[in-house]
Amino acid sequence: MIRAKRTITGLASTLLAVAGLTAGSLSVTSQAAPPPPDDDEPYQLSQEVQQAYAALNQDAAVQQGRTFIEGDHDQTVQDQITITEIPAPPFNEDERAQYYMGRLADLGLADVQQDSEGNVYGTLHGTGNGPTLFVSAHLDTVFPEGTDVTVREQDGLLCAPGIGDDGRGLAALLSIVRAFNTSGVQPEGDIIFGGTVGEEGLGDLRGVKHFFGEHSEVDGFISIEAGNPAGLTYLATGSHRYFINYSGPGGHSFGAFGTPSAIHAMGRGIAKIADVKVPAEPKTTFTVGVVSGGTSVNSIAADAQMQLDMRSNGEEELLNLEAKIMGLVQDAAREENKRWRSEGAISVQADLVGDRPAASQPEDALIVQAGWASAQSIALQPRLGDPSSTDSNYPMSLGIPSLTLRGGGDAIATHSPDECFDPTGAYQGPQASFMTILGLVGVQGLTQPLLPNQFN
Repeated sequence: MIRAKRTITGLASTLLAVAGLTAGSLSVTSQAAPPPPDDDEPYQLSQEVQQAYAALNQDAAVQQGRTFIEGDHDQTVQDQITITEIPAPPFNEDERAQYYMGRLADLGLADVQQDSEGNVYGTLHGTGNGPTLFVSAHLDTVFPEGTDVTVREQDGLLCAPGIGDDGRGLAALLSIVRAFNTSGVQPEGDIIFGGTVGEEGLGDLRGVKHFFGEHSEVDGFISIEAGNPAGLTYLATGSHRYFINYSGPGGHSFGAFGTPSAIHAMGRGIAKIADVKVPAEPKTTFTVGVVSGGTSVNSIAADAQMQLDMRSNGEEELLNLEAKIMGLVQDAAREENKRWRSEGAISVQADLVGDRPAASQPEDALIVQAGWASAQSIALQPRLGDPSSTDSNYPMSLGIPSLTLRGGGDAIATHSPDECFDPTGAYQGPQASFMTILGLVGVQGLTQPLLPNQFN
């Protein structure tokens, strides 16, 4: 079956809700992402999860896999360097994708392929008695074409754009596959390992959206990003992004004075947006991040553009904010026209260029418990992280159990040209992910899958 979700396709869709909003404020009653639990409240594992991880932690083959990952640390770091030095700018990830697909094939995965969107993946088959889990890291970076991605060593750190995000996740995933090959652990469920495109920025999760549009058999999802593996991301911050263009006739600043200005209309819109009130909980935000337009200092602007970002930890709050602001954007054009008695001179078009759904799941969901128990199994002190925007947003919004795990080490100055990575103890990342995967898909003759076979 194909699971579909409602998406906003343009300006008209959002304006339908404007009439129900009061000026300058948002009133919502949606069920939003719950805040993480109080740190003073002990996290409770179900009996089922406790029993599964007691068995996993005592099994010799599982222990061998974990030990292998620690010993594989140097190879994993070298993989991270190699992958990072293959450019993967937004919408141009193919060189890295081709390399990564080759690595997956070399590790013996079945059905290794690249789909029409650019994702690459292959399957580690289980016994056929369990769920299907997709485990991925993202191939793309935020950095434009031409960025120098040569990795430099600096005071024990590895420094290059993208070395952490997501060079670390991609390398950690390869180490996990090697651990399966070395340990001989036989999963009950199938595990699809891969790299996705379009996770960053205006990529708009295009890779993971495409994958789940074609793979209704997948029951659960794990995304591996850089960072401390004690942290578990199980809630998703949603975002909608717009390119907004005001246009009009333009003219000479003196000779055509009285002609409505596209820049003045946009300025009215920005001022209105700046006065919008949003709820404190769930956290809801907005910003006009980029503006441009006009021809010269002595011209009435014929065009003006702004880029708008809106985010919320609650999907309904995000939709209400969007509807409110889209109404204000239109009001600004009308007011500029009215000021100069030139009806219709200024028009505005808003194009949705980013739609990342907000989503949530219970803190005691089995996939969250599996992540928690896995971190404990390698002597970490797990914690439930704040909502974030990752590949997990989309499958989580479809009701698919999803978790973003961390590939280990310390990512520094992520998304900046000065990005660095501290590899100290980074092997704990793939160790924790390995254990989470085992808990979810089950191990032949040892544990039953914790992940329900819900879509088969």
